[in-house]
Amino acid sequence: MGPIHRSTEGPEAYETHSAPIMRPFVAELLAAVGLGPGEHVLDLACGTGFAARAAAALVGPAGRVRGADIDEGMVRVAREHRSPSCPDTGFTAAPADRLPYDAATFDAVVCQQGAQLFPDLTAALVEAARVTRPGGRFAATVWAPVDRLPYFLAEQRALEKYAPDALPYLARAYARTADQLTTALQTAGYRDTAHREVTFDITLPPLDRYAREHLDTLWGGMLREAGGEEAVTRAGELVREQLADRVAPDGTVTVPFTSLLVTAVR
Repeated sequence: MGPIHRSTEGPEAYETHSAPIMRPFVAELLAAVGLGPGEHVLDLACGTGFAARAAAALVGPAGRVRGADIDEGMVRVAREHRSPSCPDTGFTAAPADRLPYDAATFDAVVCQQGAQLFPDLTAALVEAARVTRPGGRFAATVWAPVDRLPYFLAEQRALEKYAPDALPYLARAYARTADQLTTALQTAGYRDTAHREVTFDITLPPLDRYAREHLDTLWGGMLREAGGEEAVTRAGELVREQLADRVAPDGTVTVPFTSLLVTAVR
């Protein structure tokens, strides 16, 4: 995942507060490439390694897992949380269009919520194709438009009020389309492209804390620049207010999240 925001808590907080949202989609992403024991897989734009850790459990001790991300802080946390299921696991700080791997290295390349952030999508996928073996598989997820994502829409409205300078960066997270992805994959040399939507109803931790913490993790720097600590607090409160009708008695909230899942074969 590229550096599209400034964080005050850093990748450790991203690892903690993004996990509830990312976890179900990681399972769907890996199912789409059908990983088996002994296979070699690349987690492209790996962030803190959500997909890499889950892939390690599937390929096992005979497999190989690599993760690459442009953000050195994310890579550091990925290394700290690496799975023991696959001893041959490694993470590298590298841009998606300049990967430090030999050609035809991987049986599968997966990308969890990173393709929308690549400055040059086609260049990144050309590089992914280079390191995918013939017949290897590719899968990526990107978010649906924000107006179909109630939780993220609530965050967007909070940023509109308390940190409007963040909005151009936020917009990138929801801008990638199926046509853009499939066209770039075909240009890169992949075939048999397909896409479908995946929706999960996800229960998030009690919003009294989570709404503020998740915003702070992603946008705390820009919120504080705009209005200090009060802006972070009030933005979190506004997220909670917008979702009040969904909050359970224990304070948790269950909301639908939808991603576009795109697949291809090399």
